[in-house]
Formats: sequence, structure tokens, C-alpha cells
Amino acid sequence: MPRTRTVLGGRATDGRPVVTYSLIGLCVAIFLAQWVSDDVTNDYAFRPIQGWTEPWRFVTAMFLHAPQSLLHIGFNMYALYILGTYLEPLLGRARFLALYLISGIGGQVAVLLFAGNPTIDGLFTGTDQAWVTPVVGASGAIFGLFGAMIVLNRHLNRSVAGIYTILIINAVLGFVVAGISWQAHLGGFLTGLASAGAIVLFRRQRVRHLTWVALGAVLAFLVVVTVAKYLTVPVDIRELNLPVRR
Repeated sequence: MPRTRTVLGGRATDGRPVVTYSLIGLCVAIFLAQWVSDDVTNDYAFRPIQGWTEPWRFVTAMFLHAPQSLLHIGFNMYALYILGTYLEPLLGRARFLALYLISGIGGQVAVLLFAGNPTIDGLFTGTDQAWVTPVVGASGAIFGLFGAMIVLNRHLNRSVAGIYTILIINAVLGFVVAGISWQAHLGGFLTGLASAGAIVLFRRQRVRHLTWVALGAVLAFLVVVTVAKYLTVPVDIRELNLPVRR
């Protein structure tokens, strides 16, 4: 039987943002686990120094939040709810989930790229602290949703003025408020733009099957860039197992 498709080629649903609710529930559950044990944060946060030997951190970090900050998870989950309930029915559940995950990974990749070129001495003297500073939060993925909304709304001739205002405010906060990873925001945003562009480009029925190829290409690009970055780092650093600071 033919399946109903959204305007962007995704499989139409009953309108319930199941993936969005599931992502929120997962983040909240993990946040509670972080309250119970510091090991959850230490074992799954993203640090550039650990990305080569423990690559799963590129994914797991987007489901963690600062355990001492209700504002951090509260703001992110509210943004995910607002964006997800709009984008998920528009894209379809599978495409929305792929967009979210790839954007989150893109955020961690940007953190890695902006971490610079470390030295052993720099890791211990503080000049290369970006390599050992933990990064957590769904912000990279959420900024990817913002980027996707710009692309999709422009394609659908819908207003994007409000999105630009939110992005400008958050861009300023990322530079003036300590503890905010503007690198993850930027990486997620750019990845969301690219992923949404791929979805729009291959939305028509005759080329719809290429959507997943294009999204896979975006992910593959992130992997290649990541590997290339780590190969510029001395092997004794990228394979170094530093004691985790608690």
C-alpha cells in the first residue's frame, strides 16, 4: 500500500512527536542518574582528549547535562519540545531523529576542532585545558534544529525572523557567559543547515531514496574531519588516558 508522505518526503505520522518526547524522557532520566552518581558524567561526557580512544562520547555527551544546573536541562528540554513538536511532524520521525543525532555529533566535532593543537606540558599547565574540559548538553543538537528550521521555513516560504533573533541572543551569551560551549552551538548549527539542505534537495519522490545517502555523507564528513584532526595531534596525547577530575 502507498504510504502518505510529508511535504519534505518523510513518512507521515499521526502528528504525535513520539521521538521528541522520547528524547526528552531519556535526557531527564540520565540527568537523574547524574544526580545519583558522578560516574555517569565522567564516563560519558565529551572531552577531546578522550574522543580518539572512546569515540562513543561524541554521541553520549548530547544526552547529559550539567548535574548542578536545573536551568541547563530545563532550557534545553523546553527548546527541544518547541522545535521538536514543529519539526518532527514536518520531517517524519526517522529524518527528525537523524537530524538531531547528526547535529549533536557535529557540535562535539566543532569542540574538537577549536580545541587547538595541544602539548603534553599544556595539558598540565592549563594552556590546553580545552582538551580536558568536559562538554555536556543537548545544545549542539538543538542548534542543529534551529539551523534546520531556517532552511525548511525558507523553503516553505515561512517566516524565520524570530529564529534569527534567538540565534543572535544565544551567540552573544555564548561569548559573555562562562561555561557555555559556543563551539558546540556553532558546530551543531552548521551541521543542521547541511542536513536540512540534504533533506530539501532530495525531497521529491524520484530522488527521495538519496536522502539517506546525503545524510550519511554529512555524517561521513564529520568522521573524516575528526580523524584528520586527531592525526595532527601527537600520538602520545590522543592515546593518553588522563585521570578524570571529579
